[in-house]
Amino acid sequence: MRTRLLPLLIVLMAAVLLALGVPLAVSVAGAQQQNVVVDRIDDTARFAALAQFVTASSGVNDSASATNERRATLSRELDSYYDVYGIRAGVFYGTDTPMAHAPRDWYLPETGEVREAFEEALLSRRSHDPRQVWPWQRNRLVVASPVIRDGDVVAVVVTDSPTGPMRSRILHGWLVVGAGEIAAMLLAIGAALRLTGWVLRPVRVLDATTHEIASGRLKSRVAVAGGPPELRRLAGAFNEMADNVEDVLEQQRAFVADASHQLRNPLAALLLRIELLGYELPEGNEEIASVQNEGKRLAQVLDDLLDLALAEHAEADLRVTDIGALAAERVAAWAPTAAAKGVRLVGDCPPTTAWADPVTLSSALDAVIDNAVKFTPDGESVTVTVTADGETSTVVVTDNGPGLTDEELTRVGDRFWRSGRHQNIKGSGLGLSISRALLAAGGGSLSYDHHEPSGLTATVSVPRSPTS
Repeated sequence: MRTRLLPLLIVLMAAVLLALGVPLAVSVAGAQQQNVVVDRIDDTARFAALAQFVTASSGVNDSASATNERRATLSRELDSYYDVYGIRAGVFYGTDTPMAHAPRDWYLPETGEVREAFEEALLSRRSHDPRQVWPWQRNRLVVASPVIRDGDVVAVVVTDSPTGPMRSRILHGWLVVGAGEIAAMLLAIGAALRLTGWVLRPVRVLDATTHEIASGRLKSRVAVAGGPPELRRLAGAFNEMADNVEDVLEQQRAFVADASHQLRNPLAALLLRIELLGYELPEGNEEIASVQNEGKRLAQVLDDLLDLALAEHAEADLRVTDIGALAAERVAAWAPTAAAKGVRLVGDCPPTTAWADPVTLSSALDAVIDNAVKFTPDGESVTVTVTADGETSTVVVTDNGPGLTDEELTRVGDRFWRSGRHQNIKGSGLGLSISRALLAAGGGSLSYDHHEPSGLTATVSVPRSPTS
């Protein structure tokens, strides 16, 4: 869940930072250009003040001399301005004739931004602010101001500035903004990690506890600590529910165990009375024999119910166990029974260790081998094979009996379930349920599958290392 929630938060935070950063970067570029434009306006105003009283030729020698002196002063100022700043500047009459300009080979072009700014200033107003220049553009910055004398525009001051330094300052400002954005993004990611961890930690604990309870560890509970209040309340409600479920299951187990135990004595007394009654009837009475068989079957069912109740409540005594040796021992124990039925019991049991309860595993193998021998026809064989991989050790029991259908395979191991084809064979239908419950308590499992061409394959699996 964290891998899905965290990218969503990061994308949202990145979108917010971009929404703030992009306008800030545009503002930085606009501020830098505005500073340059204001400087150029001040420069053009100063040159316009110098050019204001410079006129064309005059008939009075003294006035002409003064005019030429002012024009020379203006030219020196423009030359110095160009030499220091590298900015082309000039004062031009309305006829495009230069009053003074620097460099000396620079004239008004016929088209372009300089021409547009010049013509706009001729209308007695300063030229509009230039278009925004971005770091990847090599445009020049043109500002023009009119020179007004006695209310008339007598000339125009034009400056044509390179934008390299300004673009460098804009780029530097953008780098600062980008560094701030990256720092903010890293801080936001750290906050998102902490936030998602704080929110999802109770969910992970709840998920792990649910898995443990589903695996049979009913004592597991959620530690109600940390996380949002809603999840803390959920953890508390979950623990309450788990307590109630455990109490109900404990009551059911206790009822089954008590009922099985309490019914055994009356049933034993009833069987004894039936046996005594049989002595008073003719020998070989079929009704008495049938009643005795049903009574014995009922006693076996009660014993199995008691065993099942104890198995579901018992704690597994797990230890490192040689599965191969234990399986070989069970094969040797069942070999006489199989031989008496005309079935070959074959074992391939190399030494293999696993983490298991020896008594539980022995009981499970007894139940599985008993079923295999019971349903295998005379002259066929039952094979017990021990294998191991990196995580589990398995004991596979295969037979050549009638097997089960796909539908029956889904029900094998259910309590009291027996195939309709095998109802006449001795058994209560609880042996496999008991074995499965005992194995599950230690992290093991019992599964069934088809065996080709006929028969059944039973697989008993136990972990090779302790399970958490």
